[in-house]
Amino acid sequence: MINYNPREWFTFIFRIHKADTFRELFPMLIGIGIYASAVAYIFIEIFPLPENNHLKSIPLMHGMLGFVISLLLVFRTNTAYDRWWEGRRLWGTLNNISRNLAIKLDAYLPEKDEERPYFARLITEYAFALKRHLRGHQTDSDIFKSVIVVDKEIHKPNHIASLLISKINQLYKSGLISDAQLLLINEELRSFTDVCGACERIKNTPIPFSYSVFLKKFIFFYVMTLPFGYVYNLGYIVIPVVIFIFYVLASLELIAEEIENPFGTDSNDLPLTSICKNIQKNINELLVK
Repeated sequence: MINYNPREWFTFIFRIHKADTFRELFPMLIGIGIYASAVAYIFIEIFPLPENNHLKSIPLMHGMLGFVISLLLVFRTNTAYDRWWEGRRLWGTLNNISRNLAIKLDAYLPEKDEERPYFARLITEYAFALKRHLRGHQTDSDIFKSVIVVDKEIHKPNHIASLLISKINQLYKSGLISDAQLLLINEELRSFTDVCGACERIKNTPIPFSYSVFLKKFIFFYVMTLPFGYVYNLGYIVIPVVIFIFYVLASLELIAEEIENPFGTDSNDLPLTSICKNIQKNINELLVK
């Protein structure tokens, strides 16, 4: 995730960063420019049309379709941002769950109890394991390997949650925690799986394929017909105008595609590694003394 100062307007205008859509669209912008140049040259220099030709009414169609495409793009970007923001809320919830569980265990367990480091490793590793699970990275961290060795194909967040519940149940049977304390801890233990399931729902449920394909086709054919409608009014100026319109429309679609899965490693995705390290720092401060 890119950290920035939203007040630095001129820095944003003249800076091209790695995630800038201009980099990805540059080859297509060149192609659109060549296409618009060819159309402009043909209809200006080779086959100029008379004043009453019906092709000069095409801008009316673009005006109506422009309103439709703007509604579709607004829905597209809003839906993608809602998924991004929900992902951030879920990881904020995971942060709070981890700290609440650590605070309760800190209060319930003796100060020098040998189970404190074990719980600290498990709670911390749950965040790291969930991050790797959402990103498709199956490599175990050193923390997880120090706890237990498991099969590579196992659902690691679920396995860690199971280890936490088993250990809490052992403490309850040994009398280290009471019935009331068990009920209080159970709320956090259940919430771990709730967060994991909600994150998997976002990751595994993309925008419907038909909608995404239709929007891309709509943008493409809309831009392809622009030179025919505006070449008579703008002349060769239609070339940069068409390029700019395509850049704006296609950029909105690319941004929506990037943020609709907020758990990846793109520049605008959530800083999951930083969140995990913050959880690790908070848990160690509470349980490892």
